[in-house]
Formats: sequence, structure tokens, C-alpha cells
Amino acid sequence: MTGYAALSREYASVSLALELRSVNNRFLDLQFRLPDELRSLEPAMRELLTASLARGKIECRLVLSSQTNTIQNILLNHAQLHTLQMLSQEIKSVFPTAGDLSVSDILRWPGMVNDLRTTMNPAELHTPCLDLLQQTLQPFIAAREREGAKLGNLLLDRLNRIRELLAALSPKLPMILAGFQSRLSQSIQAAGLNEMDERIRQEFTLFANRIDVDEELTRLHTHLDEVENTLQHGGVVGKRLDFLMQELNRETNTLASKSVDSTVTQLAVEMKVLIEQMREQIQNIE
Repeated sequence: MTGYAALSREYASVSLALELRSVNNRFLDLQFRLPDELRSLEPAMRELLTASLARGKIECRLVLSSQTNTIQNILLNHAQLHTLQMLSQEIKSVFPTAGDLSVSDILRWPGMVNDLRTTMNPAELHTPCLDLLQQTLQPFIAAREREGAKLGNLLLDRLNRIRELLAALSPKLPMILAGFQSRLSQSIQAAGLNEMDERIRQEFTLFANRIDVDEELTRLHTHLDEVENTLQHGGVVGKRLDFLMQELNRETNTLASKSVDSTVTQLAVEMKVLIEQMREQIQNIE
């Protein structure tokens, strides 16, 4: 399921910003974008996300930045500054006309201004980062749950459509079977065979059993009920729903193979379309 959440917090003299994004994926695929200083956090963050999520391509992005909006957060490299001063004096002793360095020149000198995060031990940030991830997970999971509710309504709509197709078919089945039996009887008579012959009656009975779809219809209703119960129960249900789609598809294929009338065949095709639509959406459900 798709989802997004972002939170930020300040710790000591640095800012932490964390984003979680997810797109649909049949399995759980975790991708991390972490600062080099905090790369060692990945195993702990992966464990935390794996414990809370089951499906989706998840991107976890953590940004670490110093709070450079105030003068107090700027640290000069005094050793570097002293070295630069001595070099400047030495150059002027050789080239008296050489210009003085401006303040901006000094501040832009490589290594002159230290990034505050380089002065911190990365281990100090492990606990705040994991706490921030845990806090971000709450709105992230809530966003995915809202998406899941929408998908659940879509699946229920397809379920009801399949039930309507089955309800329309059931009253027609006796007439369909009777019509087929009448046509078969006429074919037997046209071939000059005795319909009352014991062997023909046995074959007729066996064939009638082979085209009987009562069991398939019963199992279809059972699977539809189970899909609805699973959706209402909630939780991590994606793999179970995927299995139920396979069973619905299997029974529909059997229904189509036993069809002796275009009405049944057309209904089976419409059901397969609806089941495929459901199956595609279920790949997104955790």
C-alpha cells in the first residue's frame, strides 16, 4: 500500500529529519538513504520496520544537518586560523604588496568552519534517530491503513458483483440442464440408438454428473464468504486473500469447463475478470 509520513526533531546542535514512503509491492522491500555518519544504524532501523510492516517497497530517508541559523552554532577551526595567519604573514614578508584576506575569504577557506555534526559522536544520535523512526511509523501506518480501507471497499464491491452473477445464474441452471438433456436425447434418437439401453443410460448419467456445477457454486459461495470475513477481521491478510483468489479462480475455471450453455460460459468469463481485478489489488494489501 502507498503511504507517506515525515517528522523532524532537534537534538543538541543538529536537526534530524526522517521520511517514510511506500509504494505497492508484493513483498517487503526496504531501501535506506542515510548519512554516512549514521550508516551503522541501518540494521536496527531495518529490524524495527520489519517488525511493523509486511509488504510494500519502503524508502526510509534520514537527513542530518547542523543548525547553522544562529551564530552560536558556527565553530571556527582555531588551529587552521592560526596556520593561515602565519602563512599570510610569511607571504607578505616576500610580497609586501599582497592584499589582506577578507573575513569571507577566511570563512570560505577549506576546513576553517567546522560542521557541528562532525564534532558529535555518531553513537550519541542512535537513540534519537530510532525514537524518531518509531514516532514516524505511527502516522505512516495510519496512512497505509486508510489506503487499505479504500482497497477493502473496492474488494467488497467486486465480491457483491460476483454474488449478483451467481444469484442470477442459480434459477437458470435447472432450465439450462433440462435443455441440454433434451438436445442430447434428440441426438441419441437421431443416431438410431435406443435411449433406454442400459449402457447409454449409464453414460448419460455419468455425463450428467460431469456437467453438474452444484459443488462449484457451493465452494464459490464459501470462498466469497471467507474473503469477506478476512477483510472484516483485518490485520495482515494479504497472503491469505491471495490464496483465496487462487481458489476462486480455480472454481471459476472448473465452472467454465463444465459449461454446456453460453450463459454459464459468459458468467464464468465475467467472474474471472472480477477476480483478476481483485487479485491485482490484493497484491497491494498487507
